[in-house]
Amino acid sequence: MKLLDERICSLFKRHWQQTLTYWSVFFSFGLCIAFLGPTILDLRCQTQSTLQQITWVFFSQQFALLVGSSLGGLFKKTLLLSLSTLFSSTLIISLVFAIIPTCHHVALLSVAMAIAGLAMGVIDTIANLQLVKLYQKDSAVFLQALHFFIGLGALVSPLVADPFLAEDSCVLGANCTANSSSSSDLNHLRSSLAGHGARVNNISQYPLHTEGVVITRVSYAFWIMALINLPVPAAVLTLMYHERLLPCSSTSPPLLNRESVSSVSSAGDSGQGHGSLFHCCNLAKLRGRPATFFILHALGGAILFITDGIIGSYAGFVYTYAVSPPLLMGHKTAGCLDSIFWASITVGRLAFIYLSYRYTSPRLLTISLVGVILVQCLLLIFYSSCVFLFIGTCVLGLFISSVFPSMLAFTEDILDYKGCATTVLVTSASTGEMVLQLLVGSVMHSQGSYSFLLCCTIASFIGFCLFLLLLYVRHRHTHSCTDSCENTDMKERPQTGGS
Repeated sequence: MKLLDERICSLFKRHWQQTLTYWSVFFSFGLCIAFLGPTILDLRCQTQSTLQQITWVFFSQQFALLVGSSLGGLFKKTLLLSLSTLFSSTLIISLVFAIIPTCHHVALLSVAMAIAGLAMGVIDTIANLQLVKLYQKDSAVFLQALHFFIGLGALVSPLVADPFLAEDSCVLGANCTANSSSSSDLNHLRSSLAGHGARVNNISQYPLHTEGVVITRVSYAFWIMALINLPVPAAVLTLMYHERLLPCSSTSPPLLNRESVSSVSSAGDSGQGHGSLFHCCNLAKLRGRPATFFILHALGGAILFITDGIIGSYAGFVYTYAVSPPLLMGHKTAGCLDSIFWASITVGRLAFIYLSYRYTSPRLLTISLVGVILVQCLLLIFYSSCVFLFIGTCVLGLFISSVFPSMLAFTEDILDYKGCATTVLVTSASTGEMVLQLLVGSVMHSQGSYSFLLCCTIASFIGFCLFLLLLYVRHRHTHSCTDSCENTDMKERPQTGGS
């Protein structure tokens, strides 16, 4: 039995260069999103700042990513603008990696990470938009592969950084022998910061100095990651040359002119719909839409707000939960949980590439969301088992991995690729990842570590209920669209008969 039928293979062969380019830019996204946690203590030494000050870098990256996701659709009006923006964004990520070692003040580092966050948000929106536009009803398979590359990049960057992280205190004070932090203390802090955006609790017990001789070697890790990322903007530039969008290749008309004309004529106003989040709220363009049109956008965004928030919260706080009572797991062992979670998400997205071809998006979403609920409930029941925490972390990553690409393909399919679904969903997911982490962190700080599992379980139940409501609204939306088409036909028939 063939893994993919000839139609899917022929579609990929027709658009292979564009598809591989969009996949590669998501590798840049993953590379940039996962490096900050493991390297944050060395960056603290480099900037000679306190741990409280350096954690603002997390916020600057996440907030800028949200802004970039909201504005990314502005750069989709033409293929030239989209590819030029992707080229600039991926090149900016390499440049940020290269200049981070020169940022010796926490404010400069925050600005650099904000610039990288903007580039990441723009990449997130444009790559999803272009891939949906390219494959439309067949986009589910390719979106699963697209999001696999985020996980791949998120696995690579910590592996690159690990050999260059300081074993002991990387700022030596005057009395370095007496005051230097132990390796286990630093590993504990580094692991607790592994989830981007995580809160820092009980840090005053660790004597981390801000004045003295800086001995960190983390600069080499950032320069290596800058080099690893350079082929990505080169791939975007190659695609622009192949599509004859560069001045040096302007002797012939762009290859996609005919395709873009035909796609606009066949898809109606699909090119107009996918603007920025603010463009989507244009009342003139929304006039006449049924209520279900807006509800579908809101429900799809709310589901991804919750599921991406669960991913961010789990990655950010599973270590803190593991080293707290009643588990009291060793720091080194608990530090593996975050890596296992991201690895299982990556493997899950790889597996769902094939599953999304065999099964419809609603079925995959049902299985994924029910699976997330069951795993969360089992984690609550076996809350004192270290072994089950590892098993549950792995299975949770597998189930939740496909929710974003499946929901994106499903919502765009319902709305016939004419709305702002992609921009709304990407922005909602980014917002959820930032807001839900802050909420869960606050609850954990006040109510204890067990509330971490309870919050994630409640969120997963809410997400599944919203999905059931989405299925009902889809049914109503389909009927309302069918009725409107029938009414239009009834009005036109007398005119045709009388002519």
